[in-house]
Amino acid sequence: MVHTPPPPKPPAEPDRAARLAAALRENLKRRKAQARAREAVPAEPAPAEVAPEKAMG
Repeated sequence: MVHTPPPPKPPAEPDRAARLAAALRENLKRRKAQARAREAVPAEPAPAEVAPEKAMG
């Protein structure tokens, strides 16, 4: 039985780089949209985290 090596795989770097670049662009667009949405909402004061007073008795 003769063992032949598998055919060499074509380099995937250009495809990978293109996918990563597209993913980065989409992520940047999403983050910018989120930042714009946050700026558009009027700032509301956060509810104070105050513990209710207990009657000492």
